[in-house]
Amino acid sequence: MTTTKLAVPYTAFKQEASVIKEELSAAFDNVLESGRYIMGPELATFEREFGEICQTKFALGVDNGTSALFLVLRSLGLKNTDEVITAPNSFLASASSIALAGARPAFADVGRDGNIDPARLEDAIGPRTKAVMPVHLTGRPARMPEILEIAKRHNLFVLEDAAQAVGASLNGRPVGSWGDAASFSLHPLKNLHALGDGGMIATSSQDLYNDILKARNHGLRDRETSDFWSYNCRLDELQAAFLRVQARYLEEWTQARREKAFRYNELLRPYVEVPEEGQGERCVYQTYVIRAERRDALVQYLRDNGVEALVHYRILIPLQPAARELGYSANDFPEAARQAERIISLPIYSSLTEEQQDYVAELIRSFYA
Repeated sequence: MTTTKLAVPYTAFKQEASVIKEELSAAFDNVLESGRYIMGPELATFEREFGEICQTKFALGVDNGTSALFLVLRSLGLKNTDEVITAPNSFLASASSIALAGARPAFADVGRDGNIDPARLEDAIGPRTKAVMPVHLTGRPARMPEILEIAKRHNLFVLEDAAQAVGASLNGRPVGSWGDAASFSLHPLKNLHALGDGGMIATSSQDLYNDILKARNHGLRDRETSDFWSYNCRLDELQAAFLRVQARYLEEWTQARREKAFRYNELLRPYVEVPEEGQGERCVYQTYVIRAERRDALVQYLRDNGVEALVHYRILIPLQPAARELGYSANDFPEAARQAERIISLPIYSSLTEEQQDYVAELIRSFYA
């Protein structure tokens, strides 16, 4: 290979923040001068704006995406004999939030799209199943119409794990508006992110909204009265202000990611399996994941040549040491296990250049040549 070595980092936080630095600085100054640092007008406004993104009646800011999942599940009053079914190939918070809420995590294998296969979901439902948590992995919407039909027949609560999928949609309907509730992460790696950490809950249920409104703030009904023991899971006013700035650019940045994903597809399709959108899907490519033969060798080759490739996720959740007592094996999830051996996340962000993409593609071509 004769290509000159080029650095392609996995993230470009500093570069992307520099574009809106003046707006972020102004947001910081406004909060500082207001003297309101917790549960103030910036949070209230951001919650309203986020609800508009999801097309839900309510949205609540919390301290991180795991809290967003946990607080919704806590509201269901789950017992240790109850099960919640989720995907085996997500980040571990999808399952840990179930366990922390007092229930048993259960899993259904995925389809070729990497999301829960509705047929496998149907097989996994049993008498102890109380809820289903489909994950919109990589920012690709799960097959929600089929999942909802199954959940309705079995009288199951549906919580969308939309941590990676803000701005995604299926058949024109936003992710976050399909289930009974949805939880989002605002971690710095997400398309809409805090300058630290944060999370959001979206729902159109008045009862659920009222419960979580208290649950995120020590169970407080008012300043003096707590209705139940709970945690402090509030989203800071300063982070809400930063998020309001970034939300104004969300659509622009999402479109840029989509265009770069489509360009990657054209460059890489001859050599690896690329993420093709299905009918009615609008994916936001929080991660751009290819599937490749000799995955570990390719990852090392890319890194040796300046491309920071990662794997999301190498170990299935039910195979983690923390999940050992659940009793699963890789044989229970043949499709997810196959994908876990082949997946690679390539750098993708709005400031990624065509030169960098061409360099990544040339490396992959040369590797297989």
